[in-house]
Amino acid sequence: MPKINFFTEDITYTLKRKTIIKKWIEATIIAEGYQLAELNFILCSDGYLLRINQDFLQHDDYTDVITFDNSEELKTIVGDIFISIERIKENAVNFKSTTLAELCRVIIHGTLHLLGYKDKTKAAKTLMTEKEDFYLGKLELI
Repeated sequence: MPKINFFTEDITYTLKRKTIIKKWIEATIIAEGYQLAELNFILCSDGYLLRINQDFLQHDDYTDVITFDNSEELKTIVGDIFISIERIKENAVNFKSTTLAELCRVIIHGTLHLLGYKDKTKAAKTLMTEKEDFYLGKLELI
């Protein structure tokens, strides 16, 4: 049975509408031709995510999301997605959005990375944003 889990590390945050969000993530994975084995979202602080960025990616900057692909089989999703709630809240203010809407954008952004989408070039970033917008349009809670 596929599993999507939400955890928190060093913060207090309660994700609302969790069941709807889980179904939306799974529907996105299926629509992209993949199957879900296990996907963990770890909601944390800026400092926690900075340490992960430093320790695992040798980057010394703040970010909103880091995705780890742990899958061993093609077209099967097994991963861990770390998300800074502090960064999400700041982004929501900067983009005149809500915390939940911004969190969902970052959730689907991390999921799209596991589905093979990149964002390092301008063209790849454009496609990633188009996919984010497309799947966010299918989520009925924002």
